[in-house]
Amino acid sequence: MGEVNVELTLKNGADLVRVSDGTITEQNVRTVTVTAVVDTGAMLLVIGDELRRKLGLEILESRTVALAGGSTTNCNIAEPVEIHWKNRRSFIRPMVLPNEKEVLLGVIPLEEMDLMVDPVNNTLVGVHGDEIISRLK
Repeated sequence: MGEVNVELTLKNGADLVRVSDGTITEQNVRTVTVTAVVDTGAMLLVIGDELRRKLGLEILESRTVALAGGSTTNCNIAEPVEIHWKNRRSFIRPMVLPNEKEVLLGVIPLEEMDLMVDPVNNTLVGVHGDEIISRLK
């Protein structure tokens, strides 16, 4: 299986709350479209600090995370973003690595959006076709 890249739109979650309460308009929501690597070894969404700043996300906490090679590093967790892929979306707090240039889409947002990797065609597909079915267990 090769690398799977997808185009995602990321929106500042706090801005979306402000739209719903009438504080700002939809046009003022900080939004970025990126190409992300689908990483089934990652749990969450991983972004770099530069992208975090573009989205206007504050850091909520710091924690130690395990990397693919087995080493550990400190990682910041930012305010939530809404991830959009085609007709699907997920709301999640991204992990922020200071010098990360790639965006990594991990398994928790994939699961929430009812998506899986098609290894034959190197793309994302709906687990249940076009219908989104969430699992409770």
